[in-house]
Amino acid sequence: MRKKNRRVLVIALGVALVAVVVVLSQPPLLESLLKFAHAPIKKVSRPDELLKQYFTYISSDQYEDMYEMLAAQSQASISNEDFVAKNKGIYNGIDAKNITITIGQITENKKSECKIVEYSIHMDTAPGEISYTNNAIFNLNEEKEYKMLWSTHTIFPNLNPSDKVRVKTLTARRGCIYDRNREMLAGPGTASVVGFVPGKMSKDGEVTPPSTPAPNYNEDDIAKIAELLEMSPEGIVKKLKASYVKDDTFVVLRSISKDATELTEELLTVKGILISDTPVRYYPLGEKASHLVGYIQGINAEELEVLREQGYHANSILGKAGLEKIYEEQLRAKDGCEIIIVDSNGELKETLAKKNAIDGKDIVLTIDSWVQSQLYDLFAEDKSSSVAMNPKTGEVLALVSTPTYDANDFVLGMPMSKWTTLSEDENKPMLNRFKSALCPGSTMKALTAAIGINTGIISPDDDFGHSGLRWRKDGSWGGYYVTTTKEYDGSANIENALVYSDNIYFAKAAMKIGADTFAEQLINIGFEERIPFEYGLYSSTISSTETFTSEIQLADSGFGQGQILINPIHLASIYAAFVNEGNILQPRLIYEHDSVPIIWKENAFSPETAKSVLDGLIQVIERGTGKDAKIPRVTLAGKTGTAEIKQSKDDKTGTELGWFAILTADENVKKPVLVITMVEDVKNRGGSHYVVSRIKKLFGQEVWK
Repeated sequence: MRKKNRRVLVIALGVALVAVVVVLSQPPLLESLLKFAHAPIKKVSRPDELLKQYFTYISSDQYEDMYEMLAAQSQASISNEDFVAKNKGIYNGIDAKNITITIGQITENKKSECKIVEYSIHMDTAPGEISYTNNAIFNLNEEKEYKMLWSTHTIFPNLNPSDKVRVKTLTARRGCIYDRNREMLAGPGTASVVGFVPGKMSKDGEVTPPSTPAPNYNEDDIAKIAELLEMSPEGIVKKLKASYVKDDTFVVLRSISKDATELTEELLTVKGILISDTPVRYYPLGEKASHLVGYIQGINAEELEVLREQGYHANSILGKAGLEKIYEEQLRAKDGCEIIIVDSNGELKETLAKKNAIDGKDIVLTIDSWVQSQLYDLFAEDKSSSVAMNPKTGEVLALVSTPTYDANDFVLGMPMSKWTTLSEDENKPMLNRFKSALCPGSTMKALTAAIGINTGIISPDDDFGHSGLRWRKDGSWGGYYVTTTKEYDGSANIENALVYSDNIYFAKAAMKIGADTFAEQLINIGFEERIPFEYGLYSSTISSTETFTSEIQLADSGFGQGQILINPIHLASIYAAFVNEGNILQPRLIYEHDSVPIIWKENAFSPETAKSVLDGLIQVIERGTGKDAKIPRVTLAGKTGTAEIKQSKDDKTGTELGWFAILTADENVKKPVLVITMVEDVKNRGGSHYVVSRIKKLFGQEVWK
């Protein structure tokens, strides 16, 4: 059976072979089959698909692949290198992204074997969307492949070979910062920019090795300019050797103040130096308001990474400190941008896209530049902080921290030597002291008095009795005593205790009020709470545990020692309550014409409590520790304070903070004002009396009378 099948298969194959031979022996059919075998495989792609591919290459910078898609006659008109440079320069320059193409009608010209593809294109750019309609022509080449007939019109329909595509920044103005009288605190100014013009420099010496292909600028001139501008000679030479530098290039070195006349004259003695004006952010009060206003600088790479989505770019400026940083969003200038086509003469031909510039908003502060300057001048040589406030409105008139820096130095470009001096100065000029929370010393006594009276636990006339110059509750306190500096005649009541700054009285008062009630009442007047103020401040605190952990700590806190800390702006708001029927006003920094005071803590004290404490504070100035600040024809109230800063209770080498809180208590005064000043290291300098003598100079001026 198998042999039979095998014979059938052989016969079948033989028949098939004969059939093939017979077919192939026929001449017409043989010729046709041979022709088919040698025909080339078609590689023709549809023009619309090619066009889509062409524009897809842009997003991946495949400009050389785009060039390969051009017809031979187009490649003959522009080299690969020039094509890549032109297209890359334009598309990358306008930051083209999200390119989409919609194919319209396709028309065929059979005579010229070309197809015309109508299309619409949309792309996102820095200033906005660009969209247009255009035509692309594709020809068949010898290999029967469609290739694009390219010209500059392929990029933009109205772009001629001699035209240029420009991206133009539309510069916006940063908002200004003004004081209450519209005097500028931050705004436009002019600086001097210093640079070399290489073609005008002396070249009679060598500053670089002979093997270096660079001009031999005069070594002494380079060294002199480097010293005057606090730069390195190597840094100047590097700028001069930059690839873009020509003989007539103005090589910028750095900016200096317009007021630096002596430096300017010295710089101009060097051949080749040019000094011209340049616009800058300017701070008229300089050091007097730098901690308050802050400064701006160019955005850095890390900041740009975070803020790019908000429209910032590599050339943006940014508020880096103070109000410039706090109000960055309002002050910020949002530069605009436009993409334009200009002709060979530089004349505008077409605007492709435009985003208008948006100027920053101006800010008007409650600050009074005169008060700000006065307080700075009084304590410029000290480590201090001062707050001035209108106690009837809560408007902050001055915020001063000394020592300080000049914000203009940051704008102009601070030499490294100056930055090193600032950052390593043991007096910490970069530290903003009015933001801090500090040990209040005896200024705390007015708060303890107000809490005692307001809770009904202490009557203003209660006599706690005299205990000499030191006192302790009992033997459970061991060797610790509360001490005071002065014995006095008369009752040991609230008024006399304030007048003579009796530590023992207020230690007893805190003990009588009790730890829980005292802590609760301090929290009610803003302790352990964020202070509602535009400028970020450290909160006032009762202790590290928000309560009192011992009787000694409670007693010490009553007269402003222990662990209690208070921010000076918060302290000013509390003292203002004594002339506002017990309402604590919210401190404010933004000026509003005829604005209504904002109450932060309503009825923090009763009107009777506020009056009782105010009467005691008036007597502090009339006959007590603050009497050196007394001036004719003005009723003042205040409290001195000396806070001991120790590492432990037995520390004999600690420093002292000198405090003085003073306010106009006369309802008829022209300009109500309250000042809180703290000066560090007043030990052996008169304690708080060092502060009193200086503040009197401010209150003695006619403006307050």
